[in-house]
Amino acid sequence: MQRRPILLVAEKSQHTISNKPDETGITVSGQFGQGPDLYQHVLSRQESLFEANISAKTLGQATKNTLIICEHTPTYTLGKSGDEKNLLFRPEAVGAAFHKISRGGDITYHGPGQMVVYPIFDLDTLHIGVADFVHALEEVIIRTVGHYGLTATRLEGAPGIWLDAATDPRKICAVGLKVSRHCTMHGIAINVNTDLKYFNYIVPCGIPDKGVTSLQKELDKEINMNEVRGIFTDELEKQLNIKIQVEPQGF
Repeated sequence: MQRRPILLVAEKSQHTISNKPDETGITVSGQFGQGPDLYQHVLSRQESLFEANISAKTLGQATKNTLIICEHTPTYTLGKSGDEKNLLFRPEAVGAAFHKISRGGDITYHGPGQMVVYPIFDLDTLHIGVADFVHALEEVIIRTVGHYGLTATRLEGAPGIWLDAATDPRKICAVGLKVSRHCTMHGIAINVNTDLKYFNYIVPCGIPDKGVTSLQKELDKEINMNEVRGIFTDELEKQLNIKIQVEPQGF
C-alpha cells in the first residue's frame, strides 16, 4: 500500500526515530490565544521559536517544544507550492489580510471560529519521525471530530481531514507543516464555528471540486471553542505521550 501524500515542506533526511511510548512524557509549553489574533503577530512568534530550536540543535543545545493554539482575524495564506490564481478576489475587498508563507500546500483561509494549532516541536525529543508525526496529528483531529458524533477520515491524494470522503467530501481541517532538522512549525486549522463564506473567495487548497465544512454547519449549532481545544489537547497528549503545561500569560 502506498503512503498518502503529506502536505509539508521538509529537508530531506534518512533519519527516522521510532515511538517509545513507555518513556516518561515530554512536557510541552502550551500558549493559548484569548481572542482573534493578527496572523503576522502569531507568525513572528512561531518563527522566533522555530529558529531558536534550529539554532539550539546546530549548537548541540536543548530545544523547547511549544504548542500555540489560537484564532486569527480574517486572513488568507498561500504555501510555497501554491498558485496565486486560486485567490479569486482581492483580499482587502472582502476584509481579509494575505500572506505568502513557508508551509507546504496551496491557499487556505484562517479566521474567527477556526481553531488553529501550531506545534513548534523538535521531533527528536518526541522519538517520532516526520511521517508518523503527521499521521498522529491527523489521528488527533479525527478523534476530536469523533467526539461530536462525526466520522472524519483521510482522503487519498488530498491532504487534510474530511467528512464523507467517499461520497460527498467536505474538508473540516487543513494540514500544512514546515519541517527542518526534524523541527516543525505551521500546523493545522479545524473549522469549528468558521464563517465559511470566506472559502467562496478562493479555491481552497487548490482543490476545485470538493467542499469545506465546519462542526457548526454539520451539527447545526454553535460549538464551544474551549471545549474543542480541551478535547484536542487531551487527544494530543495521548497520541504523542506528552504533557501540555499551559502558560497563563499565553503569547
